Amino acid sequence: MLSRRNVRIKIMQVLYAAQRQEFNSPRAYVSLLDTMARNTFKLYLENLLIIQRLCEYAKHDHATRQTKLRPSADDKSFRPALADNPAIRSLSDNVELSRVYDRHGVKSMIDADQILTLYRGFVKTDTHQAYLSIESPTNDQTVAMLLALYKWLQKQELFLNLVEDQFPLWLEDKSLVIGAIKKTIKAMPLEANFYEHYQAEGEAITDFGRPLLRFVVEADETLLERIKTVLQNWDADRVAMIDMILLKMAVGEFTQFPAIAPVVTINEYIDISKIYSTPKSREFINGVLDNLKKQLEKEGLV
Repeated sequence: MLSRRNVRIKIMQVLYAAQRQEFNSPRAYVSLLDTMARNTFKLYLENLLIIQRLCEYAKHDHATRQTKLRPSADDKSFRPALADNPAIRSLSDNVELSRVYDRHGVKSMIDADQILTLYRGFVKTDTHQAYLSIESPTNDQTVAMLLALYKWLQKQELFLNLVEDQFPLWLEDKSLVIGAIKKTIKAMPLEANFYEHYQAEGEAITDFGRPLLRFVVEADETLLERIKTVLQNWDADRVAMIDMILLKMAVGEFTQFPAIAPVVTINEYIDISKIYSTPKSREFINGVLDNLKKQLEKEGLV
């Protein structure tokens, strides 16, 4: 699920945290990166389980309506359509997925009362009413309803609080997770092992993230000296901490990942600096990396 862009940001965060906490072993850096990657997968699972639980609550609602002494017309006509469809059943009936939720502690993150509140809000929407009016919804209609449900959830303060309470860095992974959930919904009903595609142990971590992080940690002094050679009229100590981290990472990419075009690397770190560093960092990083690239090309290192 993680892209190289996401992994670069997480490595930057690891290196920044290390300078604040004074990590004393290379393993600590990789361990923190792996933890961040797992948390992104857990965030995906939590979003998915909220959707699943909200839909499953329709069965409880249906049972409650049926036991009323004086059911209304709405009670009599109500169907647990949110839960009683192949798409949601592919989640509810997935025993191994339930075990994955347990292994990552996701079930304990979600309170039943919060799900009830979200459910009561959604069943009042036009989206739910329109879906309920369809006697035999097609899979495309169910998928469209679930996408609308997820879009609705993202506008609910309760949903946002539920997620942010468990994952303070939700905003940094938001677009990634939302995209993954949408992709999951569009693929419903799902294969039993669908979640494996979104697990933390992807190529972006194993083949890119860990090797880059280890190199930057181990070659820290060498990278600093290399960067100093192109800091015209700048004292290295005056360079913003985030900027220096990004420069070291970029040089690591230049030299250790020849399959990634240097211009791609430069653009990636410029974009990251726009979000995480100072207003002037974009031009600074662009200039320094361009000079470093030319220097390394002359030496045959790129």
